[in-house]
Amino acid sequence: MSPSRARITTALTLLLLATTACTAGEHRSTPAAPHAEPLQLPLDAYTSTVAEIHLMEDAQDILMRRCMNDLGMEWKTLPRVDATDIEPPNLRRYGADAEAVRHGYHPRPDPPSVVRRDRAWDEREALPAKVLDAAYGSPGKGGCLKTAQRQLVGDTAPPDYRAFNQLTGTALETARRTPEVRQALRTWRARMAKAGFDYPDPYAAADDKRWQTPGPTPAERATARADVACQKSAKLVKVWAAAETRVQHRLIRQNTDRLREAKARKDRWVAAARRVLDDKGRASHGPR
Repeated sequence: MSPSRARITTALTLLLLATTACTAGEHRSTPAAPHAEPLQLPLDAYTSTVAEIHLMEDAQDILMRRCMNDLGMEWKTLPRVDATDIEPPNLRRYGADAEAVRHGYHPRPDPPSVVRRDRAWDEREALPAKVLDAAYGSPGKGGCLKTAQRQLVGDTAPPDYRAFNQLTGTALETARRTPEVRQALRTWRARMAKAGFDYPDPYAAADDKRWQTPGPTPAERATARADVACQKSAKLVKVWAAAETRVQHRLIRQNTDRLREAKARKDRWVAAARRVLDDKGRASHGPR
């Protein structure tokens, strides 16, 4: 098993790819937009934040290092991502955010701490086969990753985001079809047309093939500026978020048991990870 496939972030990453206009590599960390206003939705309580995902990875890494050292092999733990470099939840869920004015529809540059962590993942994938087999296991063997997970949470399976993935996608599209969101989208389109841009919705503007360039072009920035201004004028994000909040509350009521089980599993992993990191912190400071 390769490092990227071993990561517990895969399901969440796939969700983000499906529900936002941005793209990222499977094992890439998510950089922050410093001026973005956080958008919290009810279903967020049933998945892991990016910070929690990093927390679980870091705890696994510490336990893996002990296992690898016992086998006589070196294991470098992942560098931490600064809290200020972590992207807020639901950014660009309804299209471009305010940062698009600077970067167009291209991803914003990764902050240094994100670059360091991603580079460490890349370096792992280039490790010798013998080291990777010991770390992640070959057919029939679990490797140090499985040992670390067992030490971390016993027989509790890794967090399962299937319920969240299905429901958050349903909520997004259901809210999109509500009368108030359809009206806000019509207003956005009309105001974009008045500004000289012809797109049916913000997703189409972000996905324009003309933006498939190494960096944002003047035309892309101009489109993004108009996009963001028209979203604000049409109150699109406010209207869409309010509609989706109502939809998500209804879906939560309809799927209480399924979501409660998924949250309990996630919470157990996060709590166990915090204990490992707290123990490491106490050990590094030594006795008082």
